[in-house]
Amino acid sequence: MTDKLIDRNPDILGGTPVFSGTRVPVRILMEHLEAGDRLDDFLDDYPTVSRDQAVELLELAATMLVDGGNESPV
Repeated sequence: MTDKLIDRNPDILGGTPVFSGTRVPVRILMEHLEAGDRLDDFLDDYPTVSRDQAVELLELAATMLVDGGNESPV
């Protein structure tokens, strides 16, 4: 897995934050979960995102909520 979890590149989807090495916006994972989908549903729909990447993003989001955003994903 890459060292970076999230890429923001103006040449990829206009700079939308995506999972590194993919063109999958990180917001799509959140939208799936908000809709009540399971993590496996998201991973089935977006096979270029690894389970490790998705879990790491969720752990980072939880840490940021608890620590008040002192952690940087990039």
